Amino acid sequence: MDPRFIVGIDLGTTNCALADIDAEAGDQPPVTVHGIAQLVNPGEIGEPELLPSFLFLPGPQDFAAGATALPWDENADVVAGELARKRGAENPSRLVSSAKSWLSHPGVDRTDAILPWQATEDVPRLSPVSASARYLGHLARAWEHARGAETGPLADQEVLVTVPASFDEEARELTLRAAREAGLAGVRLLEEPQAAFYAWLAAQGDAWRERVKVGDLILVCDVGGGTTDFSLIAVGEQDGSLALRRVAVGEHILLGGDNMDLALARRVQQKLEAAGHRIDGWQLQQLWHQCRNAKEQLFEDDALEAQPVTVLGRGSRLIGGVVSADLTRADIREVLVDGFFPQVGAAERPQRARRVGLQELGLPYAADAAITKHLARFLGDLATDSAEQGVRLRRGKSGLAAPTHILWNGGVMKAIALRQRVQHALDTWLAADGLPPLGDAGVLDAPDLDHAVARGAAYYGLTRRGRGVRIRGGSPRTYYIGIETAMPAVPGLEAPLKALCVVPFGMEEGTEAAIPAREFGLVVGEPAEFRFLSSTSRKQDVIGTLVEDWDTEIEEHHPLEVTLTLPGREHTVLPVRLESRVTELGTLELWLVARDDAHRWKLEWNIRERK
Repeated sequence: MDPRFIVGIDLGTTNCALADIDAEAGDQPPVTVHGIAQLVNPGEIGEPELLPSFLFLPGPQDFAAGATALPWDENADVVAGELARKRGAENPSRLVSSAKSWLSHPGVDRTDAILPWQATEDVPRLSPVSASARYLGHLARAWEHARGAETGPLADQEVLVTVPASFDEEARELTLRAAREAGLAGVRLLEEPQAAFYAWLAAQGDAWRERVKVGDLILVCDVGGGTTDFSLIAVGEQDGSLALRRVAVGEHILLGGDNMDLALARRVQQKLEAAGHRIDGWQLQQLWHQCRNAKEQLFEDDALEAQPVTVLGRGSRLIGGVVSADLTRADIREVLVDGFFPQVGAAERPQRARRVGLQELGLPYAADAAITKHLARFLGDLATDSAEQGVRLRRGKSGLAAPTHILWNGGVMKAIALRQRVQHALDTWLAADGLPPLGDAGVLDAPDLDHAVARGAAYYGLTRRGRGVRIRGGSPRTYYIGIETAMPAVPGLEAPLKALCVVPFGMEEGTEAAIPAREFGLVVGEPAEFRFLSSTSRKQDVIGTLVEDWDTEIEEHHPLEVTLTLPGREHTVLPVRLESRVTELGTLELWLVARDDAHRWKLEWNIRERK
């Protein structure tokens, strides 16, 4: 039986959220957003609907006995959420932040205890994986607390955790590892922009068909705390009805609210230093967190023209004192609106900064902060092979992919001024191509930017049960694994390679299949090549089809070299059967299963990046 609850978790860079659906509450059950129990002050539990993605690692003098107790843990050694953010602004050397960005950073050991980054030796540290596991564990206990004991543990429900569309394979695998550390072994991953669109579908009900038509192209513009993601969803037709298909996903761009808050902190730093105050690195960290709060207040209250930002003094005359400067609305406009969302032409591209030979290690933020330039590159440089998926992108005369609609997502896009700037850029590009502007009708009503991703993830779980509208993302090609022919060796010649179909054309993401009634020999205990192939023309092959003569119709990709191990079985060939799965993230998982079912090996191949 399917679990009763479907739970969506937005594991965000700056905020986490969760939502659920009681699948037994009628044919179209509502999506519910829950308050997340957390410390909001020492000894005080609140239930705001967001869990700030911060961990504070307290020292012996930071809190009185019992001040960090949670409803499910009287002796919590780490503080997560609102109180962590508050205390971290005062003492950033003990604050873990941007763990999600570190989780995607290939330049560090993401399983090593490196956070807080550059903390002093007396501060305990966590790995990005462990920090993510802490957030997930807190969310799990908070959900169980909110739902009550009768629902049982979250691990027994259907859980979907969202990740950026541009996360690489290792970052996705480490996210799953963090979930396992948190006791959530069976989670599925879903892309954040896709989840945001599912939230819109859930809010619209059947009315979504009145908002879009065949041939429309929907841009999901997702700017969150740590990353910028772009996706395109095309509206087509299938069996006489409207159908949705995701046709493009942007690259990983480490650019978001964190960068903007730091830019504002630099502006305030300049003001303070102009007034004669020297700001060191520790104080800049404080300014960074303080400017985040000041920015949000200025965006939320149009009547405010300035907001004071205060930092603890460091000079001998300021021990115990503070220094402060105003963050103004003009600062917001110049630094954020003009700096991060400049008006640019559709032909402009992000600049690569000249790199200094030696650099301080840290997060690999985007060199160019202009989000509109990154959007121009995404729409302008899309490959033209989308017809492989039965979809032709709407394009202008310049070749620019031309959206008819836009859906906002991410906390950054809550700001009206930033949304207006992106839409104006798009309208300018469309006009230059002789196309009409988006206008008000082209903006899809985002139901709730703070919780859209969590809501959409829960709704997606419902669509997997056949109860809702599914965004299609079928394989654009037929994919094969190379099988070496069993025949006597011939001097100077390799054994012929057969191509076994493991993913037929159009196989939907989130589905799986077994290779029927066939076993193959698997080399274990030594390095071996696994050769992947694909075809755009052999759309008739079904899973399990074995092609012997494929020279002109099937192309081979770079092989995957790996050593699969089994204790005590070196240099062995084992009989295995094959199972394939195309994940919600567009990767092919090929499982190699021994006869006794006790041993399974997984090969993973990103089919989106190998079209």
